[in-house]
Amino acid sequence: MVKKRKPYATYTQEFKLEALRLMEESDKPASVIALELGVRRNQLYKWREQMIAKGTVATAKKGRPKKNEESPEAKLRAENRRLKEENEILKKAAVFFAKELP
Repeated sequence: MVKKRKPYATYTQEFKLEALRLMEESDKPASVIALELGVRRNQLYKWREQMIAKGTVATAKKGRPKKNEESPEAKLRAENRRLKEENEILKKAAVFFAKELP
């Protein structure tokens, strides 16, 4: 029996910032704060590193945008790519059928 993986938990940016504030202002260790918030201790440290490196923590959105959220330029690029592939197929078919003619 195959066990399905539990999906990753996503946290809002406000939650992450509040967790970092607690970590900085509280005299509790990070492991206790993580336990109270229901996150892993190393996740708090990762969020802190992101804050130091980028000036903000990553948002909850992950991966590429959904099809309905894509920009018009992205849709046009995808259509252009598809049309180029179809064009290549037609060129190869024309060469194949031209060889068959006597």
